This record gives sequence, C-alpha cells and structure tokens, in this order.
Amino acid sequence: MHAVRALLQKHPGKIDRLLLSEQRHDHRLQEIAQLAQERRVPFSQVGKSALDKAADGAHQGVVAYLKADRMSNETDLEELLEKLEEPALLLVLDGVTDPHNLGACLRSANAAGVHAVIVPKDKSAPLNAAARKVACGAAEVTPLIRVTNLARTLKHIQTYGVWLVGAAGEAEQSLYQADLKGSVAIVMGAEDKGMRRLTRENCDSLVNIPMLGEVSSLNVSVATGVCLFEAVRQRQAG
Repeated sequence: MHAVRALLQKHPGKIDRLLLSEQRHDHRLQEIAQLAQERRVPFSQVGKSALDKAADGAHQGVVAYLKADRMSNETDLEELLEKLEEPALLLVLDGVTDPHNLGACLRSANAAGVHAVIVPKDKSAPLNAAARKVACGAAEVTPLIRVTNLARTLKHIQTYGVWLVGAAGEAEQSLYQADLKGSVAIVMGAEDKGMRRLTRENCDSLVNIPMLGEVSSLNVSVATGVCLFEAVRQRQAG
C-alpha cells in the first residue's frame, strides 16, 4: 500500500497499470483508486486469485506494474552533490545482497533525510518488489545510485568535501565519538563479510557500534539505522 501510494503521489508516470482488489472497500484502497483517477493511471478491479498470481505473495489488495526505468548513475550523483545547499548525508551499501535489507536501509535512509543511497552495480540487491515493499514508499523518493566502480566513486565524492565514515566491528573509535555534523557518507558493509578491502581503505575513519550484550553484531539494516540517526542527532543538536 505505502509503496504504490508513494508512486502515485510522486511518480505516477512510472506506473503502467494497477490491479486493485474487488473484495476490499476500505479507505486506503479507495484513496489509491482516487489517486489513480486523478493521475490518469489505468487500473482494474480483480479477484484475489488474479492478485495472488500477479504478486507471487502478499499484496495487501494492490499490485502496480511499472514501466522500465533508467538506473541512476555516477552522473546523477555528481549533479546531486553540485546542487546541494546543505551538508551532504549519504549512505553507501557495499555488497548488501538481500532485497529485504536493501528495502529496510532505504526506509531508514529516507526517515533520516539521506540525500542518496549509493550501491555497486555488481553484488548488490536488486530494487525489486520485495525491496520496494519493505521500503514502504522510500524507494520511490530516495535516489538509489548504482555505480560501476565503488572505490573510484568514493574517491570522487571526497573531492566534494564528503567525509567517509565506515562501520566496522573492529574499529577503535565508537560511533558516538565521531563528528557526523558536516558532509558525510556512512559506509556499511555486506551482511556477512563487511566492507571490501578497497572500500575500507578509502574510508577517512572507521567506527564501531558499542555492543553491550552477548551478540557480536547487528543486522546491516539495524546498524544502518543506528548510524544514520546518530548523524541526525548530532546535526539537530548543533
């Protein structure tokens, strides 16, 4: 529901057509039908079996078919950085391959006011239906930029005065000791192996999240939220 409504509100031109449940008549589905009419997006009311087949899983009574979309790339990132009139807040995901984790990271990034999420073209989760659903609309409004060479991109954004802060369990400095008030990119590694060597070497500093219990690490999407909202706290505090 959230993802489809966000598309209708922000990017209706990306939608080819909608399928809506003919059994549901609640206000959320009526709102989506009204938005579709206002944005002139074609839709059909169909039975549950047709929705189940189209969605291949849970659908909450609505399915959107999207038009093929151009992937954002290094040029889009450069244009974004040149236009920014405030300190940049970027999120870099190095090798996050689970679509659910990608969606959760996008959701946290949007909530924290991240200007763009940067991922490598290879060995990165696709922005598929599962990722979009978990993102709850964030995938439709937060730029996801896929780059050919992540190490080269990291070096390039440093020329814009962006400080690269990598999250690593073995780092000596705590996240809460780092200065995240200026232009900064939070760099997160893969779910199992962390950051790749070149990514780690390009970071200006490494930080850890203090762990006080028995577990030794957090899920990457949870760790991403912790890091991003520490940056939000610092920026709002001063």
